[in-house]
Amino acid sequence: MSKTLRLLIPQWQGGNREQYFLGAKLLNWLAPESEDETVEVPVDKETANNETRDGIVAKDTLLKQYKKTFEILDEKNPDKIVVFGGDCSVELAPFGYLLEKYKNEKTAILWIDAHPDVTTTADNWKNFHAMVLASLLGEADKDIDNLVTTKVKPENVIFAGIDDSREFDRVVYKKYNFKNFTTEEFQKNGDKIVKELKSREIKNVIVHFDLDVLDLYEFNSQYFAEPEIFDKYKNEFPVGAKISTVSKLINDVNDNFNLIGLGITEHLPWAAIKLAKLLRELPLIK
Repeated sequence: MSKTLRLLIPQWQGGNREQYFLGAKLLNWLAPESEDETVEVPVDKETANNETRDGIVAKDTLLKQYKKTFEILDEKNPDKIVVFGGDCSVELAPFGYLLEKYKNEKTAILWIDAHPDVTTTADNWKNFHAMVLASLLGEADKDIDNLVTTKVKPENVIFAGIDDSREFDRVVYKKYNFKNFTTEEFQKNGDKIVKELKSREIKNVIVHFDLDVLDLYEFNSQYFAEPEIFDKYKNEFPVGAKISTVSKLINDVNDNFNLIGLGITEHLPWAAIKLAKLLRELPLIK
């Protein structure tokens, strides 16, 4: 019988936003109870440790937290992993672990996200949450890339939900010309993604699910719905996918392949974040 491990990783340094910490905690709390073991990866809460090195914000802190995550995974030795994040960078160690564990079998990553996260410092970007898939490909930063002993093959990466054409200008994206299904495409026919995976003779699938791929007006606890910027930029943001569509897609993948990993990231519950701030300011509570 396969062993599934739940990882709570409230890592926020990859997105350089402390709010991801609370988002991860709430995501884990909201998840249905399970007999599977849950382990929380300790993360640094100090913003003073977010020094930029080699063009990456909080690189040393991220390296420390990735190494700790790998230690936990090596000790627990799960067959399957659920990740509650945290920013997208939380998936480096869990996905890297799975790629190594299943290196002798054809394993794909389905990246359900409004962004491809294959940005590098060559794209003049500093936050690692936009680089994590580039690192799993071995294209981001040598120190972080080297933690991933088995890289994902570019032909085994499929995107779903990238609607902003500017994302295709990233150096790594242009290098590999990945297959992307727009939100409109997979909402009309999600079976296309399953068929694409089958055509590549994939056995195992790791799913990355960034909540920013969802319809803003159906789900607003996400990056694009930040109150201070939403009204200003709402007409520039992608429409996003319906919750039911993404749920069906992930379940269809599970029905047709061996789903070995599921990462859910970038939960930003703005109302709860404001409430938490208020509570910290009140007397008798502090």
